[in-house]
Amino acid sequence: MLTPEKIARLLEGREDDPFATLGVHPADKGFTACVLLPEAMEVTAYRLDGKQVGTLPRVDARGLFCGKVAIKMRQPLRYRATYADGGEYQMIDPYGFGPVLGPLDDYYFAEGSHERLFDKMGAHLISHEGVEGTHFAVWAPNAKRVSVVGDFNQWDGRRGLMRRRRDAGVWEIFLPDVGPGSPYKFEIMGTDDALLPLKADPFAFRSELRPSTASIVADHPGHVWGDERHRDYWANVDPRREAISIYEVHAGSWQKDEHGNFLGWDELANRLIPYVVGMGFTHIEFLPVSEYPYDPSWGYQTTGLYAPTARFGEPDGFARFVDGAHRAGVGVILDWVPAHFPTDAHGLARFDGTALYEHEDPRKGFHPDWNTAIYNFGRREVAQFLINNALFWAERYHVDGLRVDAVASMLYLDYSRKEGEWIPNAQGGRENVEAVDFIQQMNKALYGAHRGVMTIAEESTSWPKVSHPVHEGGLGFGFKWNMGFMHDTLRYLARDPVHRRHHHDDITFGLLYAFTENFVLPLSHDEVVHGKGSLLHKMAGDDWQKFATLRAYYAMMWGYPGKKLLFMGQEFAQRQEWSEARALDWHLLEHGPHQGVQHLVSDLNRLYRSRPALHARDCEVEGVEWVLVDAAADSVFAWARRAPGEAPIVVISHYTPTLRHHYRIHLPAAGRWREIMNSDSADYGGSGAGNLGSVFADDNGWAEIVIPPLATLMLELDH
Repeated sequence: MLTPEKIARLLEGREDDPFATLGVHPADKGFTACVLLPEAMEVTAYRLDGKQVGTLPRVDARGLFCGKVAIKMRQPLRYRATYADGGEYQMIDPYGFGPVLGPLDDYYFAEGSHERLFDKMGAHLISHEGVEGTHFAVWAPNAKRVSVVGDFNQWDGRRGLMRRRRDAGVWEIFLPDVGPGSPYKFEIMGTDDALLPLKADPFAFRSELRPSTASIVADHPGHVWGDERHRDYWANVDPRREAISIYEVHAGSWQKDEHGNFLGWDELANRLIPYVVGMGFTHIEFLPVSEYPYDPSWGYQTTGLYAPTARFGEPDGFARFVDGAHRAGVGVILDWVPAHFPTDAHGLARFDGTALYEHEDPRKGFHPDWNTAIYNFGRREVAQFLINNALFWAERYHVDGLRVDAVASMLYLDYSRKEGEWIPNAQGGRENVEAVDFIQQMNKALYGAHRGVMTIAEESTSWPKVSHPVHEGGLGFGFKWNMGFMHDTLRYLARDPVHRRHHHDDITFGLLYAFTENFVLPLSHDEVVHGKGSLLHKMAGDDWQKFATLRAYYAMMWGYPGKKLLFMGQEFAQRQEWSEARALDWHLLEHGPHQGVQHLVSDLNRLYRSRPALHARDCEVEGVEWVLVDAAADSVFAWARRAPGEAPIVVISHYTPTLRHHYRIHLPAAGRWREIMNSDSADYGGSGAGNLGSVFADDNGWAEIVIPPLATLMLELDH
């Protein structure tokens, strides 16, 4: 029965069940229909087949129309409204449709075990009860009411009131005739009866281009994939024993078009994929590509975890990029940010008027380093939201891996906090056990559902077993960035060569722990921003020494145990510090020294991929042994790389500008050793000193070799 109180609750936005008033309801041996259409003058009701079934009188001046309709069963109706200016508007009544979600969705969502949330939440184009439209669903358990608003209802929250599913705290509605490309947001009334700023959809699959912030109804994925060969290969190998050489890319500044604008995904594919193939890298790793509002955050402060950013075009363009990379034999890894999120008003912060995705207490819910909010990893709905996102990128876009950002900030409750600014765990410790459990569950879910996908942790402390399986007490990542290698080696190479003899252990120390984890050796974007300069300018000495040292460093790194990662521009010795606001300095390749570094990196990738001794035991102690560890006075290091059934390779690195003739070294076997890499080669811009292609070790393994200045050699035993 339609009472004044019901009308008031509906029109004043206090009704959390609009379906109890709006739509078609039994009354007096027939049915009545109610619809809210502000500013309308007359409303006529029709069945969906076009037959008129009644005219609805206005029962409230604010736009509520109710009246009897000549139908024999409850069903959705179509309304035609006329306005004072003579205009007309037609709509199918959304309140005539039943729910789309079911009790099992409620159960698994509330339990935190729903692994198909991206099929249920957000905006989905469906056919429901014979009508085409879009189903919207959003989690806002503490809201008094939630509406979906957009152009389709003049952004009027009274006309998009959603159904509350009390058991799960989810709100849903099916809106007929709302199609792809429609912008939308959620209007949410908080517990204090105040309307919050309009919120973007946490599960939006597409977003408007910044500075606009609305979500967009995305069409069904239309891309037809052709990457079976690539995916099958990686699903059936052990990545620890494969060559993995990663080219880290910020998609917005690798190159730009002739007007200085971003390249779209298709143009980026046409340029970047051939370049990466030509350079011999195995993978591209993108800085985050999920939607984010602020360009200088580089994507690390995301507001749309499920939407590829609109900066580079529509989502299908990203799918085409990944497919094209796979067809060319190149994997695609995404930087993924579950550690924190920005507090932009349209985003997740206090989403339903309460600390929903974040902790209420800023000692657990706020990041002092980045002025961002921290996810409440202990809340099962939040952990489920993030785990589903990891699964989403692997399934929807076939990504080969996720590099998880800022893992250390998740693991420690006192991360970047002073005494009294953090809350100990139940045992009084600093470990965030809720984040540990989330990380373990994420890795188990992703590895369990998608063979061939890898996860990589950026974890900068000595947390144990980061890349060990969960059932062995590990966090479950496939790999971990070796931050110690990067810090120690760059510190060593920044020193004047005359002082390096006193810091020999900056290089030797790393092999003491090189196999405690499955390591990736990262020379990432973090090392070439915020006043740190480029890698070239981190090297000591004059320009010639900088180039020579950088070449020697790269060759040493490619001969060192661990997978490889190099940030864009460093492969040709970018001189300027990186900035997201401009393209790389490609004009440098007009100059010989820069060409030489690029040529070297390309050759190193091919050597690394073609020689199992250099990659097949990257993560196992059997893969390396010292040949020369104590030559501190000469700043020379040498070790052998091995793999079963393969010829060993000896890596010799030298970090003084002295040319060393007749240098006596004990090699692992007698015979001829071919010089397969010399970073001082004239082809790379070096002096051309070397061993004329080979050296010979006597029956006891002793050889006399030429070691060029500031150079790395690789010698392979010739069977």
